[in-house]
Amino acid sequence: MTEQVVVVGGGPTGLMLACELGLAGVRTTVLERRRQPAERSQGMGIHARTLATLASRGLAERIPDGQMFPWPRTPFALFWLDLSAVGEDNSMFVFPQWRTEQLLAERAVELGVEIRRGHEVQSLRQDENGVDLRVSGTDGAYDLRARYVVGCDGEDSRVRELTGVGFPAQGIPYYGTIADVELDSEEFTQFDSGLHPAGMFAAIPIEAGTVRLMTVEFDRERPGPVGEVDPGEVLASVERVTGKRPRLAHSPHWAVRFGNHTRLADRYREGRVFLAGDAAHVLFVSGTPGLNTGIQDAVNLGWKLAAHINGWAPPGLLDSYESERRPVGERVCLHARAQLALVYPMDRIQALREFFGELLKLGVVNRHLLEMTTAFRYPMPAQDSHPLVGEVCPQVELVTAAGSTSVAATLAGGRGVVLDLSGGTADVGVAAGWASRVDVVSAKPVEPVGAAVVVVRPDGYVGYADPGGEDTDGLRAALCHWFGAPAD
Repeated sequence: MTEQVVVVGGGPTGLMLACELGLAGVRTTVLERRRQPAERSQGMGIHARTLATLASRGLAERIPDGQMFPWPRTPFALFWLDLSAVGEDNSMFVFPQWRTEQLLAERAVELGVEIRRGHEVQSLRQDENGVDLRVSGTDGAYDLRARYVVGCDGEDSRVRELTGVGFPAQGIPYYGTIADVELDSEEFTQFDSGLHPAGMFAAIPIEAGTVRLMTVEFDRERPGPVGEVDPGEVLASVERVTGKRPRLAHSPHWAVRFGNHTRLADRYREGRVFLAGDAAHVLFVSGTPGLNTGIQDAVNLGWKLAAHINGWAPPGLLDSYESERRPVGERVCLHARAQLALVYPMDRIQALREFFGELLKLGVVNRHLLEMTTAFRYPMPAQDSHPLVGEVCPQVELVTAAGSTSVAATLAGGRGVVLDLSGGTADVGVAAGWASRVDVVSAKPVEPVGAAVVVVRPDGYVGYADPGGEDTDGLRAALCHWFGAPAD
């Protein structure tokens, strides 16, 4: 057994998962087929929920000043949703995906993760004790065995294909291109975003002299694999959508092909192989649901897989990855299909778009769409006992004897947390039995939380809340449920 976990795919999902596993002391190797780290990317934004997750691991503070700034709106079927209608939890920030990858890769290496670039899985076979991989690398092919494998290798996932997990298409296909270019004319140099009979087109100035051209053609199959393409393909797509062909000053800085049907994997686990991120769900490219959903997949799976490998996971914990995250995948796929239904075909949906535009003037509709891909409540035991259970723990300030801190800061070690907000009246001594897995943080009562004792899972979700802080048996049961049997 050479590795405990092999993560296939070094995008945001795979690198976030590697960081989670490394934080828990799990020996992890990442296989990434790209030979060099990306310096440009399709995704240009990050959601506040993702940023909060990075903050809970001490990573948000590593983003240099000036690299990220807030964005006031986000698209839904080429309608603009007003982010001022919601709180900070649903804000959007301009922060390219390649910078997210850079941030996570640096942290993963610090945590002892090995990232092998230019390595690609050729075959996969698993038995009751592990998974055998045949890998092509920079120095030739070799064999690798691991206890578990996680496919984070994108919509054309080789791991998913080799494992035999179905990935059925939903709705109409779409095909898109992106190119970062310098143009030989003034046309296409100003911000433009619009819907055309054949698809969507956008021109987005991204830096001095450079414009991002982006097309999406509806009901059209992608002509080849996802990845970098000849610039002529992008120019031809722009011409089909807009009727005009841009003139380039020279070769593009970067040009890629993307697109697919909306798809959701039939299951997120097959034996010792798991799927996460775009390998598990492919979404229409609009806003940041793909990146956000993949990062949340990673933090949900990471602590559970580490708990199993480290020998303290309670029964069923690893299975809860699929039972919690696949319904989220279903929801974000619905969100994606709804957008496509509102943009094509134009000759049939104009009245629907006008009607939908009126609905968006209602704040409750705007808020619902903004929260549809981020605000999820996981099904948990006795979740009706307190409204917080199953929700992300509120990011409130905690005033402790040692000074002020935050909920995010208490989670930086990737461990569970018992928040004692009773002001010293609750008996949380039972948590000592889980001291190797759970931290106890005592702070002054916090009104927005509305509970005296709260158990927060490593992924930031509330697993138990006691309003009065008197239910010692309930606290013990919750700790057993999420963190296994107490130490002897």
